[in-house]
Amino acid sequence: MDFSGKVAVVTGGGNGIGRATALGFARGGARVVVVDRDTVGGAETVAEIRAAGGEAIFTPADVTKSADVAAYVRLALDTFGRIDCFHNNAGIEGKIAHTADYAEDDYDAVMSVNAKGVFLGMRHVLPVMIAQSQAEGRGGAVVNTASVAGLAPSAGMVAYVASKHAVLGMTKVAAAEVGRNNIRVNAVCPGPIATRMTRDIARQVSPNNPDAVEARYSSSIPLGRYGTAEEVANVVLFLCSDLASNVTGTQYVVDGGRLSGAAGVTSNGMR
Repeated sequence: MDFSGKVAVVTGGGNGIGRATALGFARGGARVVVVDRDTVGGAETVAEIRAAGGEAIFTPADVTKSADVAAYVRLALDTFGRIDCFHNNAGIEGKIAHTADYAEDDYDAVMSVNAKGVFLGMRHVLPVMIAQSQAEGRGGAVVNTASVAGLAPSAGMVAYVASKHAVLGMTKVAAAEVGRNNIRVNAVCPGPIATRMTRDIARQVSPNNPDAVEARYSSSIPLGRYGTAEEVANVVLFLCSDLASNVTGTQYVVDGGRLSGAAGVTSNGMR
């Protein structure tokens, strides 16, 4: 996957999946704009890219604010002149509570980052890619980070599940709108991944024994383990690459087979 001469913007690039994707873009030759409200994590991602000989800049931003999103897009254009790849990745997990007990403020916070933030990212990046397509014939590729929670329910996570369903809906709408501009829009749906977010969820579910939560979840995954941020990043990079030139408006699940339900199936097909 060659990204030489291309510019990639990654939100939530200060850690986890976003950091792994930013590093992957840089290894492929892209110049990278790392966006995160975590200034320490974002700076560390850029430092790691530069230490490996890559080119990257960091800018802090709140993805729920249109002015901040417009600012990181403008910075990318002012610094590198274009945006070819956009990993619209920033997200939060929110609180764990049943729907009947879920606080309205907590719901609004999750929806603001995970749904509105994704919308604002596309709202400001897609016009740049459309202009590139009109001028050069090549637009770009967008990958939104959804989740398996956008495909199946997860008790206690009403806001997160709702937000990730919204991401998948927006992905399909945008793909239909900009396909003729040579712009592809897809989503990636991670399952349990070994990141800070997943550990936080485990601590909320079982404050006294979060390791037991991972063990229980892992037992339901056919591959028998959590995925890694790098494994998700590899799919994002594929979707942004020319190898996926005929792929748009869809979602790729990266969950070790968990959604398939295959973990409980024996060799003779009986559970």
